[in-house]
Amino acid sequence: MLRKLWRLLIVAGLIGVSVFALPRLYTSVRYNTSIHREQAAPTAPVAIVFGAGLNRNGAASLVLRDRVDTAAQLYWTGKVKWLLLSGDNRFENYNEPRAMRDYALSLGLPESALALDYAGRRTYDTCLRAKEIFGVTDALLVTQHYHLDRALLTCEQLGLTVQGVAADHNPYPRRAFTFWWLREFPATAQAFWDLYIAPPTDVVLGEPEPVSR
Repeated sequence: MLRKLWRLLIVAGLIGVSVFALPRLYTSVRYNTSIHREQAAPTAPVAIVFGAGLNRNGAASLVLRDRVDTAAQLYWTGKVKWLLLSGDNRFENYNEPRAMRDYALSLGLPESALALDYAGRRTYDTCLRAKEIFGVTDALLVTQHYHLDRALLTCEQLGLTVQGVAADHNPYPRRAFTFWWLREFPATAQAFWDLYIAPPTDVVLGEPEPVSR
C-alpha cells in the first residue's frame, strides 16, 4: 500500500513538473532565434516596452530603466519610429507608463515618439492592446531575456509580427534574478492557458489610439 502511494506521488510530481517545465522549454527553443541584442536588431515601426517594478519614490526601477534605455537606442539608431510604453496603472500612486515616459524624456527622446498604454497590466494585456487599441501589427519587443520568449509567444499568437530585443544592460541582484527566472515557469504555463484554452475576459479595451497618430 505504501509503495503504491509513493508511486502515485512520484507520478503526480512528474506530471506537475511537466505542466510547468514543458511550456517553458518549448518557448525557449521556439523563440531563441527571435531574440537579438540591440545592435543586431531588425527594424520595425514600433518598440513595445513592457512595464516592470517602480522604486518606492515612483521612479522607474533598474530593470525598467534598462528596458527604456534599450528602446531609446533602437530609436536613435533608426530601428524604430515610436515607443509604446505599456505598464500597470491600476492604482493612483502606481504609474509605470508615466515613470517610463519621464525616464525616456530625461534621456532626450521627443515626446512625439512616445505612446503610453496605461492598462498593460500583464504581458497578455500589453500584446492585445498593442494590436487592438494602438494599431500595432509589426514590432520589436523590449524586455529582459528571461521574459522575452513568453512575450514573443503571446504577441505572436495574438496576431502581431514580432522580434525580441534583450534589455540586459546591468547585473541584477542574484536573489531577485533567480526569483524572476523561476517565476517564468508558472507564468509561461499560464500564458498557454490564456492563449489556447481560456482567454482572459478582463482586458481593458476601448477606442483606438493609433501609435502613428
